[in-house]
Amino acid sequence: MRRFNRAALAAVTLSTGLSVLTAVPAQAQPYGAQRPLGLENCTATACHFDVPAGTYDVKVLLGGEAASSTSVTGETRRALLPETAAPAGEHIARSFTVNVRTPEGEPTGPAGTPGLDLVLGGSAPALADIRVTPARHARQIFLVGDSTVCDQPGDPYSGWGQQLPQYLRKGLSVANYADSGESTVTYLGNPQLWATVQPQIRPGDLVLIQLAHNDKTTDEATYRANLESLVAGVREKGGEPVLVTPIVRRWFNADGTLNNGTALLVNGLGVDHPAVIRSVAAAEDVPLIDLTAKTKALVESLGTEASKALYLYNEKRDNTHTSVYGATVYAGLVRDELAARHLVPEGLVRVG
Repeated sequence: MRRFNRAALAAVTLSTGLSVLTAVPAQAQPYGAQRPLGLENCTATACHFDVPAGTYDVKVLLGGEAASSTSVTGETRRALLPETAAPAGEHIARSFTVNVRTPEGEPTGPAGTPGLDLVLGGSAPALADIRVTPARHARQIFLVGDSTVCDQPGDPYSGWGQQLPQYLRKGLSVANYADSGESTVTYLGNPQLWATVQPQIRPGDLVLIQLAHNDKTTDEATYRANLESLVAGVREKGGEPVLVTPIVRRWFNADGTLNNGTALLVNGLGVDHPAVIRSVAAAEDVPLIDLTAKTKALVESLGTEASKALYLYNEKRDNTHTSVYGATVYAGLVRDELAARHLVPEGLVRVG
């Protein structure tokens, strides 16, 4: 990879009013060319790289003459790099790995824009350089889940899986195949879902499975069998399954606790989804991320008022789906569990 030539690079900032860096089209440097794709594919606030589906390493050089603060999102509103400050006159290099696929968001949603699309955000964005190259040895974290996990297409919604990539470093990417409205029954039965995910799993990949919110009429035996089927399917491909209990619904009792079936995902048949997940994890010797317990403790500690910000109560009177803020906090809990359980190498987790 060509080194950054700082003397020749002009930082791209919102304050410059620059709309296009160069007239060179993306196809002038096709996928597979010797030179990495770079700034010629960017405007002041976004970059588009005409690449096929796959996994890519992205290296950015942030900063400029003035103090700056830059974040990067991509594809369907995925948080890829947290806001990063650079002092005036200094540059900071950061790298991440991103999954490019079609559809680019929810598996049953629209195809989206071909190629890789990145958006510069933050309070004072400044991009001095960027390099995009095919990732040669990246591991994937596949996400199997529902609307609380998925890449939500529009504000104010966000799934925790949509926010997870910002906590990971180069060499580890998130392939989010969570889809709104799915239960264990529908996820296994829809060819756009499990039948599409399983063939892509490679040895060493993680597959995080959080399905419960929509298993409202699934009996316990079927629910357990479906989880076991997903676990077996991951292992068949040499991947490592990780069972994740569902995030709680923000449904308080009068005493300020969440100790009720609505909050803790007990369905109309009396099936205690988190309890079944814990049982399957123990029986199958599968790593468990008890997100139900983690989110319950957090929501109760915040109380009825402060916890509203985690969900879409203020915007939609929605106590199930998370805001961008809530999804980011919950993704942080998942990140902490991945690190604490040594499910990913320490060097691939971004802690600050």
